[in-house]
Parts: sequence; C-alpha cells; structure tokens
Amino acid sequence: MSLTRRKFVGTTVTSAAALTMLPSLSLAEGAGEAISAYTGGAATSDTGLTLIAPEIAENGNTVQIEVSAPGAEEIVIFADGNPNPNVATFKFGPAAGSQAATTRIRLAGEQDVIAIAKMSDGTFAKAVSNVKVTIGGCGG
Repeated sequence: MSLTRRKFVGTTVTSAAALTMLPSLSLAEGAGEAISAYTGGAATSDTGLTLIAPEIAENGNTVQIEVSAPGAEEIVIFADGNPNPNVATFKFGPAAGSQAATTRIRLAGEQDVIAIAKMSDGTFAKAVSNVKVTIGGCGG
C-alpha cells in the first residue's frame, strides 16, 4: 500500500476531528458518573451546603470558590467541564472548628461547579453554581 499526500492529509484531518469530539462526548457523563460513584447512587438534598463561586471569572486559571456545610464530614468539588471532574476533596475531623473551605480551581469555558457534602448522618447535600470564564474580562 502506498501512502499518497491526499490519503495522509485526509487521515490526519479525520483523526484530528475524531480526537476533538471524543472528550466532549465523555465530559457530559463524567461528572454525573463521578458524583454517582461518590454518593453510591444515594439521593442528594439541596439544603445544608453553601457554594460561593463567581458568575463570571475573568481568569480561568484561578477561580476562587468557597464551600461550607455545618455538620459535614467531607465536601467534594466537581467541575463538569474538566477532563477529570473531581477537583478537590476536603475532609473534616471531630476537632475541626468549622466545616468550610476556600480554594482556587482551574476552569476552561462555561461550566457547572458542583459541591457534594457527606453529612455526619450519612446523607448527602448538593449545591451547583454555573461559572462563565471570559477572556480578558469580555463577556464572550
């Protein structure tokens, strides 16, 4: 088999298009699957957990978020647009002064930041915030 320039370019373009599309297809299910694996499929309530994230982030490399859940044993942060949706895990022991944390995460483009708190009674609380990452502070 001889490889011509036309076949090489065609194969390269097709491969590049396929590789570009594959991550976006798996990202939508990535966070959902990770959350389900963390909670064991248990239902989550919308109360008991506070997530503070900016609506618009001018720099996607350092997006500051805050979480707090009084009575939580653990809080996990997920970003549904990241290749690895599990962003951070905070564990709180009995000597913790409060069950709250602040961190900076990296986001690319508009996506939901999801916080799941495992409460001391075994239930799970959930909070979601949509963050739009802009380029140079412009809304586009």
